[in-house]
Amino acid sequence: MSGAHRRVELAGAYVLHHQPWRDTSRILEMFSRDHGRLTLFARGVRGPKSRSASLLQPFRMLLVSWSGGGEAGRLTQVEAPQGPALPAVLPGAALMSGWYLNELLIKLTVRNDPQPAVFDLYQETLGLLAAGGAVPPALRRFERRLLDLLGYGIDFTADARTGEALREDAYYHFHASLGCVEVSGEQGPGTLAGSSLLAIGMEDFRDLRTLDDARKVMRAALDHVLEGRELRTRAVALSLARSTGQLARGSISN
Repeated sequence: MSGAHRRVELAGAYVLHHQPWRDTSRILEMFSRDHGRLTLFARGVRGPKSRSASLLQPFRMLLVSWSGGGEAGRLTQVEAPQGPALPAVLPGAALMSGWYLNELLIKLTVRNDPQPAVFDLYQETLGLLAAGGAVPPALRRFERRLLDLLGYGIDFTADARTGEALREDAYYHFHASLGCVEVSGEQGPGTLAGSSLLAIGMEDFRDLRTLDDARKVMRAALDHVLEGRELRTRAVALSLARSTGQLARGSISN
């Protein structure tokens, strides 16, 4: 928001994160299609008479009004939109992945910078997760498209050094700051098959090897863009995977 006072009426938005503020209020981190990521102070929503507490939940589309200027505004109204909506809570198998999407948006988007295409991508991915679709392919698509939309896209069609088209029968290293570079010889540690990279570029994740390679590439690319900032959801997911002995092809890029 600019420094001037402003009012916004019933804009579509999602709650990305919330935390207690004072005795009965919350600080909300929200993502709006027309206004980007924003911080709102929601007064009295934790009080016994609040009608908004049940609405202000992550993963559900809301219509919110706010006023104010500077870095944060004050929530003045919240409503549920008419018509069908996503469930207030994602299925248990997708819940951690939903929080992962939220954390990526918080860490990678700029406050008060409208990103309608990112909003649409987020909403589409939530719909896939809510419908019980396969989680890993949905997350890999989200990560790849998010990087593209934010200006960090990966070229899965050409060698970053020579400009030659990637070949199915060749092997490559992925360098987060450069792209895909062909290596001589057969497959070794850290190499990726050209056929796998081409499939990632087409978002064809039917092959488990391609899906696992996509996880590795997206992990490296996101780490580069995050510049050392940790993802809490990644650490939690890794801890849970270790405790259950399921580390193989995790949903979150760990």
